[in-house]
Amino acid sequence: MESSTILAISIAVLVALAVLVLVTASKRRDVHSVSRETAKKDRSDSPFLGGEGEILTGRDVERAAVLERRGGSTALVPVEAAPPAPWVPPDPEVVGVTRRQFFNRSIVTMMGLSLSGFGAAVLAFLWPRLGSGFGSKITAGKLDEILGTIRDTRQPYYVAVGRFYVVPYPSEAVSKAEAAGYSPTVLTGMEAGVVALYQKCPHLGCRVPFCQTAQWFECGCHGSQYNRVGEKKGGPAPRGMDHFPVTVNGGVVEVDTGFRVDGAPIGTNTTGQEAEGPHCVGGASEH
Repeated sequence: MESSTILAISIAVLVALAVLVLVTASKRRDVHSVSRETAKKDRSDSPFLGGEGEILTGRDVERAAVLERRGGSTALVPVEAAPPAPWVPPDPEVVGVTRRQFFNRSIVTMMGLSLSGFGAAVLAFLWPRLGSGFGSKITAGKLDEILGTIRDTRQPYYVAVGRFYVVPYPSEAVSKAEAAGYSPTVLTGMEAGVVALYQKCPHLGCRVPFCQTAQWFECGCHGSQYNRVGEKKGGPAPRGMDHFPVTVNGGVVEVDTGFRVDGAPIGTNTTGQEAEGPHCVGGASEH
């Protein structure tokens, strides 16, 4: 089939469709057409239409509605003030604390009390006790009894409440201690014949026990070793064992655990005491 034939058929189909649409539209217009009298009556009954041919705008309709509400007058009607509302007492539950406020204040109060208690506990832990026990002056006992116990047991006199050892100090070594630079507060006890050594190792704070066989203090944690008066003999400790000031009044030994004095520097050996037997921790290495 040639293209000219197809074009002619297409034009014929389009013309037929156009005729069909025109016929259908004309039939619908005939069905819905009304008489002139009916259309006139509809326009007269409509509130949006005036007389014949007169069309009202939206503003005209609004103006007519306002006039109708005012009784046909265009004068402004004054608005009377409403009487004051009677006073009603407020609800005490509304004026008082609400549930949310109660919970918020309770949480803040409990948090404040908790922080206060924690702060007080920290201060109590850090603050030295001034009454008795560690951090205060402690009476170790009578000097003669302490020295007698040391001779009998061949061990230092340990005072658990003060965390210190009481050991004898030879009177002939006091001059060497002065030359070595010992603190005057420590020299006072040395002149009386005793020193008080803090039980904590200066290295990392382990408790240093006394080795009965070597007659030295030997730390079991890292091997630091000290002679009988706490002067360092070996191990990683940075100095000798720390001291507490000692006073002897009326033959009674009193130790002030609230004031700690650093131990003697490395190399100090005022007594010349060497190990008297096997070590409890290991061989000493002189530093």
